[in-house]
Amino acid sequence: MILILNILWFIIGGGFISWLLWILLGGLLFITIAGIPFAFAAFRIAGFAAFPFGRELVDARALGEKRIVGTALANFLWIILAGIWLAISHIIAGISLCLTIIGIPFGFAHFRLAGVCFAPLGKIPVSK
Repeated sequence: MILILNILWFIIGGGFISWLLWILLGGLLFITIAGIPFAFAAFRIAGFAAFPFGRELVDARALGEKRIVGTALANFLWIILAGIWLAISHIIAGISLCLTIIGIPFGFAHFRLAGVCFAPLGKIPVSK
């Protein structure tokens, strides 16, 4: 069931568009030296945005990794510069998909991605 949901998500639920936008954002962030940590986070989220069903994003500290100094400040800057705009786009897509019965699971996936838009640094996708 998860495989079918992921395939449908990627083709008609907005997965390809979400993946492409996160990849493009990561590419733009890679241009600047200061944006490289954000670019790595964007690429990690892009993989999750392409196939979100059966996976979840968890804090890296929950997996035993150390938190990098300044992650909270970097996440704050991310919210102001990119996160709020990405979250708004995912919320709009989620609401529009929830208008149909078939689109409700895809709408909820967009809502999960909207939540990730506020603090992508330090998040790692894992299988459920």
